[in-house]
Amino acid sequence: MNKNEIGTIILDAAFYIHKNLGPGLLENVYEVILSKQLLKKGLSVQRQVSIPIIFEDEFFEEGFRADLFVEGKVIIELKSVEKITGAHKKQLLTYLKLTKTKLGYIINFGEELMKDGITRVINGKL
Repeated sequence: MNKNEIGTIILDAAFYIHKNLGPGLLENVYEVILSKQLLKKGLSVQRQVSIPIIFEDEFFEEGFRADLFVEGKVIIELKSVEKITGAHKKQLLTYLKLTKTKLGYIINFGEELMKDGITRVINGKL
């Protein structure tokens, strides 16, 4: 399964969850439910994946945590805020670069319409 096919499954699940639960719950609620939906669809999902930092040849485990890492190919950052900012996009792009991953999504369950809550971020070329 390629990255775009995985992305389609992720977004379909996000729309389904948003339609049934609506906006405004805590991020961790959406995280656990989305991960369960993706597992039901046969995808491998890791939650709260540690993304370490290497600086001046030193390894720091205390780097970042990606909300979901799907099939080892797509990183998902979940939000439940009014609007996605440039800082959110930069955060995900940094995660993609550090993990050498090409595709990620910010899914903001805080938006009234789910279509307005999807941000696709690409690291380099797909």
